[in-house]
Amino acid sequence: MTRMDPEYRHHAWPPHSHGQGPPMQGPWSPRQEAYGASPGRPDGDGVASRGGGGHGVTLLGWLFLLLCMAGIVYLIVDREPFEVSGPGLEEVEPREVTPRGELADFEKTSVEIFQENAPSVVHITTVDLRRDPFRLNVMRIPSGTGTGFVWNTEGHIVTNYHVIEPILDQRDPTRTRGELRVAMTDGNAFGAQVVGVAPEYDLAVLRIDAKEGALRPIPVGTSQDLLVGQSVFAIGNPFGLDQTLTTGVISGLGRTIESREGRPIQDVIQTDAAINPGNSGGPLLDSAGRLIGVNTAIVSPTGAHAGIGFAVPVDTVNRAVPHLIEHGEVPRAGLGITIVPDATARRLGVEEGVLVLDVQPESGAADAGLRGTSREQGDLELGDVIVAINGESVSDANDLFLQLDGRDVGEVITVRILRDDEPQDVEVTLTLLTGE
Repeated sequence: MTRMDPEYRHHAWPPHSHGQGPPMQGPWSPRQEAYGASPGRPDGDGVASRGGGGHGVTLLGWLFLLLCMAGIVYLIVDREPFEVSGPGLEEVEPREVTPRGELADFEKTSVEIFQENAPSVVHITTVDLRRDPFRLNVMRIPSGTGTGFVWNTEGHIVTNYHVIEPILDQRDPTRTRGELRVAMTDGNAFGAQVVGVAPEYDLAVLRIDAKEGALRPIPVGTSQDLLVGQSVFAIGNPFGLDQTLTTGVISGLGRTIESREGRPIQDVIQTDAAINPGNSGGPLLDSAGRLIGVNTAIVSPTGAHAGIGFAVPVDTVNRAVPHLIEHGEVPRAGLGITIVPDATARRLGVEEGVLVLDVQPESGAADAGLRGTSREQGDLELGDVIVAINGESVSDANDLFLQLDGRDVGEVITVRILRDDEPQDVEVTLTLLTGE
């Protein structure tokens, strides 16, 4: 660098911009003019140069930069990708690929089960329709997703009741307050209508209008002969991820879980196959690719898979779905009574059993002479307390539901009751009532 004279060290160009008068003239040399500077002019830093050289350095820098850029462009355009050459350098080669060989038998089974059954599994989306209170426009609000599967070629789709519950009209469950969309694996999507619901089993049947031959019903198996340790496969849409396969084993049998309306669902299958939100309503398959259950619930402190999932057994599904298709509901055999909630009965002094609140006219219970709870002259008269059915103890409402579930209309059962603390047995013919 050219050493600056003292008078130029503390002045920015031009000095007169600060009210200091005309520009200051400094020493000048022919060398300075040769580089494009004129007498008293500043160099590129805004300070007058003495002895020149500033512009020359700048021009050399630009020339060097252009040469570098030209070299880079040449390397990019004129060279083959990944080409390395030069003294002592050889072309690199990827490692040789080891032949895969055949899949293991268990892998072949998994692949075959998925490929055969995936076209039968559908993605269900629910959309709630709400009116904007300010603009009065109808808003479409996604309310959830789930899984279902093709039941028959007529377009009936089976899923969980709780998948579609958010948009159902509670006064008429076959009507909706929103939209139901069913997406197939081939990309086709259909609007769906509700055919029937069975909240006591967490089941629902939808119907879509698909072309003839476009639907592949899922193969149906049995659940009564299942064994703990059998391999199982779940296909569903967890977290909206379409067509996801998870595998596991049957971890337990004969479990009981609570349905959406508080009634117990019996003989539920427990599995460790990953079941997450979005899997609900999807099929649980055995190693033969047959339906053995409908995935319905998990036990988890976080809401995600924790190794404990439950499926409604296919034997229950196979009994319920034909009724839902034909009648829109599952007929149930009952005594024809209304019961007092367990907590209330305990406060009234009934330590064990089910307290009868009311008896429906022309029911099996009415014909058998069962008595309900009443109030006489201000005093509460407790009704009969059911303590056993066909010799099986009934401790609470859950036991009563378990004893009645699966029985047929017209079946005669022996009911043991306590009346005025005295036990007695009565014969009751089950009728088509759902008041229990």
